[in-house]
Amino acid sequence: MPKKVKLIFNPTANLGRAWSVASALRPIVAEFGNADWTGTVYPTHATELARQAAEEGYETVVAMGGDGTMHEVLNGLMQVPAERRPRMGIVPLGSGNDLAFSCDISTNPEEAMRQALSGAPMPVDVGSVRDGRGRQEYWANSFGIGFDTIVTMHSRKVPLFQGFTVYLIAVLQTILFDYQPFDLQIKVDGQEWRREYMLFVLMNGKREGGGFHVTPASLPDDGLLDYLAVDKVSRLKMLQILPAVLNGTHGGMKECKLGTFRQLELVSKQPLYIHLDGEIFATPAARVDQLSVEILPGVLQIVR
Repeated sequence: MPKKVKLIFNPTANLGRAWSVASALRPIVAEFGNADWTGTVYPTHATELARQAAEEGYETVVAMGGDGTMHEVLNGLMQVPAERRPRMGIVPLGSGNDLAFSCDISTNPEEAMRQALSGAPMPVDVGSVRDGRGRQEYWANSFGIGFDTIVTMHSRKVPLFQGFTVYLIAVLQTILFDYQPFDLQIKVDGQEWRREYMLFVLMNGKREGGGFHVTPASLPDDGLLDYLAVDKVSRLKMLQILPAVLNGTHGGMKECKLGTFRQLELVSKQPLYIHLDGEIFATPAARVDQLSVEILPGVLQIVR
């Protein structure tokens, strides 16, 4: 076990269900020589805590929560120069846990904690996005525009369920009530096109929403980002595409385009809905209609 380990725990993960799971992990932490615990109390708190941990000389910072917690910890660590950046551990306690899945981290919290405290570091890529006003943020798993961002917003209003079921219900709600295409002009590694889409997702991992295999061939350490673009289609056609995305077989459908890239720029005719790792980056009220995205290869060490 590294000499200095900071555990950053989000007690509100999985609609507050993470509390009981985290308390059961204390004996495992003690078994490996103990660590310093801290909890988040407001949005973006994990970003501040991760940056502080790096500045205080912690060798490993473990994110305990959902993909949102991982996202905040990542952004805190990326504020630190690479030579002083701690390794990142992941104990998935959320409803999706998609980054953990893509990094081969156990969905069992006890096993994941053992991996975080005794595993080997794996260099992974990180995505960087900058909007038209210069605001920059980092992401590790998924970057969604349009449909899947609205799904993310609906998923936070489904309190009686947990896990993948939450996202499936949110998908159906979005198809029924918030079905909004958007017009994009896109430049990917020098190639340009313009088209109306229902969904445009950039991926470093394989899946999002706890079970939607958006880019099943994606690898978080291959120096490339992947994308899925779904054309403007009817509600009925989207319902037909949905099970294919669940199985990762949508690549053969003419309405779906898969590809890889290192740099991407886009301009939209209308302000966009955008999420990064399940955290809302923009709604139309923010009037974000320009974005530039690039991959930063191997800049983060994830313990697994």
